[in-house]
Amino acid sequence: MKVDLDLLVKGVLESDRTSLGRALTLVESNRIEDRKVVEDLLAHISPKTGEAHRIGITGVPGVGKSTFIEAMGSKLIETGHKVAVLAVDPTSTVSGGSILGDKTRMTRLANDPNAFVRPSPSSGTLGGVTRTTRESMALLESAGYDIVMVETVGIGQSETVVAEMVDIFLVLMLPGAGDELQGIKKGVLELADMIAVNKTDGENEHKALEAARDYISALRLTQPATSNWRPPVVNCSSLTGKGLDEVWEKIQEHKTILGNSGEWEQRRKVQKMKWMWSIVQDRLSSDLHDHPSITEQVPELEKAVLEGKISATAAAEILLETFRKNT
Repeated sequence: MKVDLDLLVKGVLESDRTSLGRALTLVESNRIEDRKVVEDLLAHISPKTGEAHRIGITGVPGVGKSTFIEAMGSKLIETGHKVAVLAVDPTSTVSGGSILGDKTRMTRLANDPNAFVRPSPSSGTLGGVTRTTRESMALLESAGYDIVMVETVGIGQSETVVAEMVDIFLVLMLPGAGDELQGIKKGVLELADMIAVNKTDGENEHKALEAARDYISALRLTQPATSNWRPPVVNCSSLTGKGLDEVWEKIQEHKTILGNSGEWEQRRKVQKMKWMWSIVQDRLSSDLHDHPSITEQVPELEKAVLEGKISATAAAEILLETFRKNT
């Protein structure tokens, strides 16, 4: 069905939820005919983007990311903010859809008129991060959401990708540090702009305070992402609300310090360049896979690789050389 671009742009800029949902669906589409529409859409909304505070949130499964986001989001809405959540789900290999169903995990936010929750299936892209997350953030910003939270599944390399597209990267941890890193690689701590030990309540409180001290010690061994900011460790509880004000104060303090030093603007510039090159890589990969001269050779080459008649490297080079000659 033909898209009325002017009507769609108008709806998005007026924060019409139906228009916004349709625009996000277009952005997530792999159809070639939708690509041009999305390019035009992003060009029209571009002047209204870039003003939101982009917050990346990760943590091991079970740390309470969704509960934290809902509690923090609700608190921010009460103070006059409009909050959007991009919850990046792992994709079901059977249905291709989101497994976690974030709207069912964030019912309060999903039903709030000043919030917008979007579960995004990863479609097999790196570490569970959708290739369209940046475009989705731009749409949400243009619709007037001044805080955009991006939740990762807390596994694989998704943390690195998200950390490169947000203003601040928050790592949630559990009480009882155990092996100190709880299955999260040391590299994720190096990406962290802040650590929050969640579930600091009831019987967990003592363990949570001990864990915070452990993470403070661990952070001393890492290189901060920026010279002007030493990642703080905060205790909080998504259930009781304890510590959430302090978490938000630290997020705002981070913005002020980086803004004054010029690093905020520099980080945004770097993000734009990475966005450009990620689009180039995505389009090249798509064009290569869809090219007739490639699709003709793929079955035979795959069979040869599986039978050990040719190396994967040699097969890849044949495909790339074919692509170069025919483009």
